[in-house]
Amino acid sequence: MNIASFLLPKVEVTYLYDSMTIRQGIEKLHRSGYAAVPVIDKEDRYVGVVSEGDFLWNILLNNNSLDDVSIKKLEKMSIRDVLQMGKVKPVCIGTNMEELLGYAQNQNFVPVIDDRNIFIGIITRGDILKYFVKKQLDAVQL
Repeated sequence: MNIASFLLPKVEVTYLYDSMTIRQGIEKLHRSGYAAVPVIDKEDRYVGVVSEGDFLWNILLNNNSLDDVSIKKLEKMSIRDVLQMGKVKPVCIGTNMEELLGYAQNQNFVPVIDDRNIFIGIITRGDILKYFVKKQLDAVQL
């Protein structure tokens, strides 16, 4: 089965640019309501995923105490500074559903890229699980 039919396209996905400041990233992540979002570069290539925890740990590591956190400090660092590259690997649009299931075991969504590493969207774990449940139910009914 082609995973393209499960793709939530980039225009419908909350994502951050790696050049955004920490402050901009935190604000956008907060508005989205998600715990983690994809990160792309200015050429729309997939770079990684950043989470609430990545922001929190970076703020704690770079300040003596929470009292030392200032907006100015958060504006001097970029998303690139907190990103843990390679933590969430993307899949190519040609990946099959069985392989996709393996990725979904460890993350809430799977980033999807084209053959040029351009970010084109995500597939949610929920959609992957629904596919396999339906497939199993269809097999039982036969």
